[in-house]
Amino acid sequence: MNTTTPTTPTVSTSNTPENKQILLKDIGSKWSKFSEQELGALTNKDELVNHVVAKYSIDKSQATRDVDAVMKGRQF
Repeated sequence: MNTTTPTTPTVSTSNTPENKQILLKDIGSKWSKFSEQELGALTNKDELVNHVVAKYSIDKSQATRDVDAVMKGRQF
C-alpha cells in the first residue's frame, strides 16, 4: 500500500537578495507609511518593530505580533 504525505507550501527563510526584496515588499504592503528608502535601510526585526511603533503609535507588543505575522519566520 502506497501512502503519500501531503505537502504544504513553505516560506523560504534563506537570506537571498530576492527573498529580502519579497520581504520588503510585504512590509511595504502592510505598512504604507514606510518609504522605499526606509524599507531598504531596515536590517533586523527589532528595528522594524521600533519603526512601526514610532510611525503608527501602537504598543510595542502589538507591533511585535504584527511584525512576526508579516515576517513569517523570514530574516532580513
